[in-house]
Amino acid sequence: MRRLLLVRHACTDATRRAAFPADEPLDERGTRDASRLAAAVPIGCEVLASPARRCLQTAAAAGLTPTMDDRLAECDFGSWAGRSLHEIHAERPDDARRWMTDPDADPHGGESLRAFAGRVARWLDEQRDASGHALAITHGGVIKAAVLRALDAPLPSFWRVDVSPLGITELHADGQRWTVTRVNCRGWPEAASPRAAERRRSAAR
Repeated sequence: MRRLLLVRHACTDATRRAAFPADEPLDERGTRDASRLAAAVPIGCEVLASPARRCLQTAAAAGLTPTMDDRLAECDFGSWAGRSLHEIHAERPDDARRWMTDPDADPHGGESLRAFAGRVARWLDEQRDASGHALAITHGGVIKAAVLRALDAPLPSFWRVDVSPLGITELHADGQRWTVTRVNCRGWPEAASPRAAERRRSAAR
């Protein structure tokens, strides 16, 4: 059995502006919020992360030392990085519309939705054959694509999955298929006890 927890990184300025991300750091509140993630990590859990600065800082704030995996990186938004969809739509409405409706479109010069989702799907297929607990600190797009793969859902469903900063999505695999256990959870039942959090921090030392 593979139990996989997917966590979106904490907030950055781009997150709050609803902008396409660049490799920006966490903001002050994001760093503070990320420290609470430690209590949600099962003892002995393998920790993975996107190489993006905001993901590594989320891990560091929680006292975690992850193994980096390039396949957990966010979609490459090319020339749109750092800009909001509102700005793009105001300047080039046809490009913005095409990107939202055509999974093969890459008007920004980066990855198309289909190419990006395929990358995530290949990573998730590999995880399905593993065992034990793992937590991956990654991006909203990666988590959306993983949920689609787990459910064998069509690509347009990508836009109908909500993933908040530090939201936890949990998937279980039995070696043959994935089961979606929870999506975008912020309740963090593992974090209910401060004593449990301390036990986890002690086990990681």
